[in-house]
Amino acid sequence: MAETGTGARRARWAPRPAATRPALEVSRRGMLLGGLIGSAGALLPRLARADAAAAATASPGAPYPAAGAHASGGAMDHGGMITVGNVDSARNGFDPHDLLADFTTGAISTLAGGRRLRQFEVVAEDKEIEVAPGVFFPAWTFNGRVPGPTLRVSEGDRVRIRFVNHGSHPHSIHFHGIHSARMDGVPGAGLVEPGGEFVYEFDAFPFGCHLYHCHAVPLKRHIHKGLYGAFIVDPDPARHPEHAEAARSRLLGAPENARWQELVMVMNAFDTNFDEENEVYAVNTVAHAYARRPIPLDRQRPVRVYLVNVTEFDPINSFHLHANFFDYYDHGTTLTPTLRTVDTVMQCQAQRGILEFSFKDHEPGLYMFHAHQSEFVELGWMSFFEVRP
Repeated sequence: MAETGTGARRARWAPRPAATRPALEVSRRGMLLGGLIGSAGALLPRLARADAAAAATASPGAPYPAAGAHASGGAMDHGGMITVGNVDSARNGFDPHDLLADFTTGAISTLAGGRRLRQFEVVAEDKEIEVAPGVFFPAWTFNGRVPGPTLRVSEGDRVRIRFVNHGSHPHSIHFHGIHSARMDGVPGAGLVEPGGEFVYEFDAFPFGCHLYHCHAVPLKRHIHKGLYGAFIVDPDPARHPEHAEAARSRLLGAPENARWQELVMVMNAFDTNFDEENEVYAVNTVAHAYARRPIPLDRQRPVRVYLVNVTEFDPINSFHLHANFFDYYDHGTTLTPTLRTVDTVMQCQAQRGILEFSFKDHEPGLYMFHAHQSEFVELGWMSFFEVRP
């Protein structure tokens, strides 16, 4: 029976070819109330109602849970609003744990005059991905993954990106940064028809935590379908002598940078029945990926998170860190914090920033982080750090 009442949503999925998946009824309310049941015994997420904190808390001095303690069959499955089952990362072609520190630095050469050139190739293609156990989404991707590759360059580099469109719709790449109008990736300036290609070229300014995304219309659909990624521009210490040490700590390959644990987290969500209301929320695409398999951290090394929000259909997303506080650099374009000693930050779509924090004075164990919109947590955006001695 169809749902009734204000805000009720109901839509039918198209079945996969060759009858490999039954048609599914997927709605935001249905996921919240207990899940998705397919025919032939298909297993889909069931969101239990109990206190996750009890399962994640250990008494002082007690052994801390190992990574993977929240795998299927663990205490968190039915005691902490965690999706049941596992996403097939091999089928997806990417693992959200690998995406955390997968920096694409391009092919490097030297231009006349000695300036560094970084060259990249980005390909748009249609691809079905699994965003929660048993929940498939017909994505549009950059290089076969969502989010697309994290492109990382240094301030002042010449950047050249060959963009090839193998998708079924016109696409582009719009970079958040400083560049000429003809490189803006909007209709009339880098929009590429299916089968075509375009070369974007610009100098990398300003330094910071940025992003790129398709800017074809309808914009909300092209972004929501998965065409986005992080774009990091490391500061050049020589250009910032007053904050040279801080700049070196962000410069990939520098000794000062090597002591940091750097993570890229793209907050995203998926409208699985195309009613402009999200059913799945995540960091780096897969619901509850870092709750089921917590992110290991070395307690002795500081942590830097490049946080980007590309959530469509919601005005804001947020990041809350349990039992700790962080310094926040809005857009990453400063070398001194814009917020100090906070544990929650809000971002609208396309807003981004850098978080820096440490667990060196904490006991080992599991430390939760998540959106501070409770519904987002229940629908996939809840995670753990596993702090190791």
